[in-house]
Amino acid sequence: MRLPDAMRLIQTLLTIYRAQSLTLILALLCASILEGVSLTALLPLLNLVLGQAEGGEPSQLAVWAENILGQAGLEPSLGLLLMIIVAGITAKNGLLLYANRKVGYIAADVTTDLRLELLRAVMGSRWSYFIHQSVGKMSNAMATETMRVTEAFVFGTQMLALGIQGIVYGFIALSVSWEATLFCLGASSFILIASQGLVRMSKKAGNKQTDLYASLIGRLTDTLQSVKPFKAMDRGEVAGKVLEHETRGLNKALQKQVLGRSALESAQEPMFAIFISLGIFLALDRFNMAVATVFMMVLVSAKLATIIGDIQKKYQKMVVRESAYWAVRNRIDEAEAASEELHSGKQVQFSEDIALQDIRLSYGDNQVLQGFSLHVPCGSMTTLIGPSGSGKTTIVDLIVGLVRPDAGQVLIDGHPMDEVDIPTWRRQVGYVPQENLLLHDTIYNNITLGETDLSEADVEHALRAAGAWDFVTEMENGSQTLAGERGARLSGGQRQRIMLARALVHRPRLLILDEATNALDPESEAEICRTLEALKGEVTILAVTHQTALAQVSDRVYRVVDGRFAEVTSTDARVVES
Repeated sequence: MRLPDAMRLIQTLLTIYRAQSLTLILALLCASILEGVSLTALLPLLNLVLGQAEGGEPSQLAVWAENILGQAGLEPSLGLLLMIIVAGITAKNGLLLYANRKVGYIAADVTTDLRLELLRAVMGSRWSYFIHQSVGKMSNAMATETMRVTEAFVFGTQMLALGIQGIVYGFIALSVSWEATLFCLGASSFILIASQGLVRMSKKAGNKQTDLYASLIGRLTDTLQSVKPFKAMDRGEVAGKVLEHETRGLNKALQKQVLGRSALESAQEPMFAIFISLGIFLALDRFNMAVATVFMMVLVSAKLATIIGDIQKKYQKMVVRESAYWAVRNRIDEAEAASEELHSGKQVQFSEDIALQDIRLSYGDNQVLQGFSLHVPCGSMTTLIGPSGSGKTTIVDLIVGLVRPDAGQVLIDGHPMDEVDIPTWRRQVGYVPQENLLLHDTIYNNITLGETDLSEADVEHALRAAGAWDFVTEMENGSQTLAGERGARLSGGQRQRIMLARALVHRPRLLILDEATNALDPESEAEICRTLEALKGEVTILAVTHQTALAQVSDRVYRVVDGRFAEVTSTDARVVES
């Protein structure tokens, strides 16, 4: 029989963190036993205070407690019994403090490990898989959904703690009166079944929240990236309309969650009160139990009923969030199934050339490259020009191994790409894209990306090589100046130079510029061209553009059209058919 999803979640997480979970369970068990000992000492105390003048037989639990004290040579006095109760409660709370701390540590591990596992899976996936993923949905999984998983785990462990406590109280209740215990359990079961519909309502609301959070955060991320044109055209209401459907749907799901939780809390207490009152009446009026025994049974039964009710409440809160775990888990499994095959191979040190031989590549029915061949000598600057969609960026993707050709082969220093150690090869590449990928962080961190093995000397060398040293040092905080959101505090030319410095900081052997100057004004583009001309000879440069400025400083220029190419001289643009 398959466990419910919420219980499978707890089983899965406790299994993953087996050693920590075992310690947690032992602490909870010992805490519950100590509470049981304190409670057991209460019955002899009641008998001692109230006596048996009211009639009725003492319970089996009272007899056991007095016998144990007698065998230990202790007289069940008022002071001794109170000391036992206080000591048990104190020790119990000490263990609960330890258990709660352990729950917090495991919960933090759950969040961290899930995020890292998702990040590794996505970063290790094939490029063809990655480009079809929503950045917003990925961000939602990393932030919102992993936190909901942690909350589900915390509620699950609280259920576990209550369950252990309930077992201990159940044994105590049976020792006091098995008839009253069965009555209490029967009444509790009836209440749980009667209110199960409210739990199912909450679960459906939680599942809906998982879907809507992913959609909403995904659309929100995309919309925020377009705020400037929306504001410039006074069309901010468009963004609101884009997000309105998911926002209203999420609001309804949250309302149902609140309704289910509030209704459960409001319904349970009166029902438990009715059954406990009925139990007291039957115990005193029909079964003539001792007052101390009835008082003890009321205390235990009320506590047991409260525990059972709390378990259902925690379960309700848990099922609202447990779908987040399966959503994150599915995303991880999907990314791992699309993992990139990075086989070990020849560790080339690029020193000769790159050659593409008779490459054919299609995306579905769209044939991108048709018998394409290209030669890039080491130390040269080669530029590919042509209209958008002609296949220029695909050529770059082939060279860095992000995509593989349908036919033909890519050679690095004469070694086929299939035989090359891809990570080693990529570490020799510096890449500058067209998109602005600056972080809302310092210029220094934008260049190093937090890598601690890069020094200030490495950053200075990269800034000088990128022609950015002068304007960076003129800033108030130098390289510690904040770049702003997506580099908003820098001009377009400055942003591209920082991106170029990031690509150069590792001293690559191959520098790739993928449409990196297309968004620049002519003056900024000319400055970048002069910088690249100074770099020629130090690093092999492969530039991709649909403009012609880079052609003036290149050793070789190729015009790519419809997956084929022709060589173009940089001086007179005379076409030589290849």
